[in-house]
Amino acid sequence: QTHPFKPIFDQNSKILILGSFPSAPSRKLGFYYANPQNRFWRVLAQILNAPPPTSTEEKIKFLLARGIAVYDAAICCEIKGSSDAKMTAVVPANLEPIFSGARIAQVFANGGKAYEICKKYLEDEILKATKNAVIKLPSTSPANAKFSIDKLASEWSAIAETLK
Repeated sequence: QTHPFKPIFDQNSKILILGSFPSAPSRKLGFYYANPQNRFWRVLAQILNAPPPTSTEEKIKFLLARGIAVYDAAICCEIKGSSDAKMTAVVPANLEPIFSGARIAQVFANGGKAYEICKKYLEDEILKATKNAVIKLPSTSPANAKFSIDKLASEWSAIAETLK
């Protein structure tokens, strides 16, 4: 599979949230975190005291208005369905266009697999661009059922603190 979406960022983006690779529902629906069971949009809305965006256009505006860039750590991989555990033959994303086109000060990894890819392939590039190590956040995926939305929001509040 090759990554189907462009990164979301502009020159005002201050933080970058990297997922692992789009889920099957996201690939089918054509946007990041499109699976209605994924809590990404609800968690971001909660920690930023905003209503959750619904349409793709609203989601892009929501991110850009708050200085948030979104992309994935893998640009290409072999994957069956949506399970990060089934990702093989990972090709890391090229983050250079984001780092050269925005002022990213901190990168956050949405979940363990995204963090693992960052540490294995992207760490030097991230450190060079931001002077900060990537921060691992618990996955917003429905597969991470042990984290309630409130527990996720508590962990993800690091993003709101970084944006202040």
